[in-house]
Amino acid sequence: MDPQLLTYYEAIERASADMLTAARAGNWDEVVKLEGACVLLISQLKNAAQEPRPVPAAAAADREGARAADTAEAEATRAKSKIMQRILVNDAEIRQLAEPWLHTLDDALAGRRRTLH
Repeated sequence: MDPQLLTYYEAIERASADMLTAARAGNWDEVVKLEGACVLLISQLKNAAQEPRPVPAAAAADREGARAADTAEAEATRAKSKIMQRILVNDAEIRQLAEPWLHTLDDALAGRRRTLH
């Protein structure tokens, strides 16, 4: 995995964590703003992932270099997996926190008033 791609995943994770912090504080405007930043980062990640990566000839020919590259690739894949898991956990909690807000918004858009009993 290209180190640049891992940088994008890390940035998306940071934005996801910031979104969770904003959601916990009830700052939904900030959540929406950060969601836009995530969308942009994901788009940039997709574009970067489609760019061809040059393979150094020396590393490909050298067994030791190839083994080191395989090890680095495996570590990057594990790091990516852990990042993705944290993003999913953040996303799940954000969704859970958003449920009451979404119901209130839904009611407001439908013209229904909420009453306290």
